[in-house]
Amino acid sequence: MMENTPAINMTGFVGPAIMLLFALGFVWVWLVDRRQLNSAILAAACAFLSVGMTLQLLEWPAGPGPNVLFSGFFYTLAVLLASDGMLRRAGKRLSLLAGIALMIAIMAPLWYFSYVEPSLLMRIYVQNFGYGAILLVNALRLRPTKGANAADRVLFWVLLVFAIHFFPRTLFTTGPAIAHDGIAPDGSLFWQTLQLSLSVLGAMLALAVLATILTDMMEDLRRDRDRDGLTGILNRRGFEERATRLVNSRRRAAMSLIVCDLDHFKLLNDTHGHSAGDAALKVFGTMLLETARSTDIVGRIGGEEFALLLPNTDLAGARDMAERLRRNLAADDFPLTQKGIDLSASFGVAEKAPLDTLGTLFKRADGYLYEAKNDGRDRTVAREVSEAAPPPAGDSQSGQTGSQTHNG
Repeated sequence: MMENTPAINMTGFVGPAIMLLFALGFVWVWLVDRRQLNSAILAAACAFLSVGMTLQLLEWPAGPGPNVLFSGFFYTLAVLLASDGMLRRAGKRLSLLAGIALMIAIMAPLWYFSYVEPSLLMRIYVQNFGYGAILLVNALRLRPTKGANAADRVLFWVLLVFAIHFFPRTLFTTGPAIAHDGIAPDGSLFWQTLQLSLSVLGAMLALAVLATILTDMMEDLRRDRDRDGLTGILNRRGFEERATRLVNSRRRAAMSLIVCDLDHFKLLNDTHGHSAGDAALKVFGTMLLETARSTDIVGRIGGEEFALLLPNTDLAGARDMAERLRRNLAADDFPLTQKGIDLSASFGVAEKAPLDTLGTLFKRADGYLYEAKNDGRDRTVAREVSEAAPPPAGDSQSGQTGSQTHNG
């Protein structure tokens, strides 16, 4: 049994208190965004870890066997829930069957080495090597992909270090000071390094996980801000932000812009109501997304006006894409065709010149769209330009698009 002093008890409770604070932090995140179920699971993991550490510190229930089993159950549950919470964020899971099997794999040996062949050293090995192995496997499942953000990479390395540390820490700190039976004395090197590692590395891991979840929430907010609620594609702000960045980063690369506009849209709204107009916008937005490549940037930049920025695409390729979209829309079996309304769109296509900004490129494409409207609509206008004129003062800084009034 441990001989605890008040000072040691107070120091020992720092770890459980830190874990409890992280549990409250994860609960707060979950209350802010109920979609973050992994936050609730991680809150439970931190809470159970705090309970396990507290039970061990208080030596409750009394006796090596009951204390080991009770605290071991909460420790194991915390590790399994933490693993599941981190995996869920990556779209993966720790299945219920796997969780039950791992719980039995830890608890059965703890019971055996507590009551059948009492051995403190074996209990230490079972728990520490077992938890290290579980976390190591899950760390490998969470290896960051090529496009992973900084938060994902930090989480992976912190989890990997936390998982691996169980092995050398256990091997190097267990020795003559560990009794053959009973509970490791709190003055032993093993006990001190255990509390330190759980408090410091455990807190680092919890902080890294919390940072990734907050990063996810900010990304979700940014996506919601930059998405058009009706069509699901980028809104004007989102399109301009991404398109400006792409145009500025690829000054000499081939790139083209398509600006398109549904024909007679005002008539459609006036005749059949805004619900019909919304349905037409959804159909066209979906068609643009399905036709575009993963590298293309698609946005709704006005009421019925859309734009596609096509990297690595010359004028001929962009014109072909615009024509394909125009023909597909005309042939689409839209419900309103039964009421005598055929959907069509007009397209303006411009290829980026070396001196172009998004603003100057858009101005040319929008001018071609205006020509298409004046020439009778339901057509594509694309023209060759050797080199764009230097952008007007201020335009190269803002990179913002501007549009003319096309009158449907």
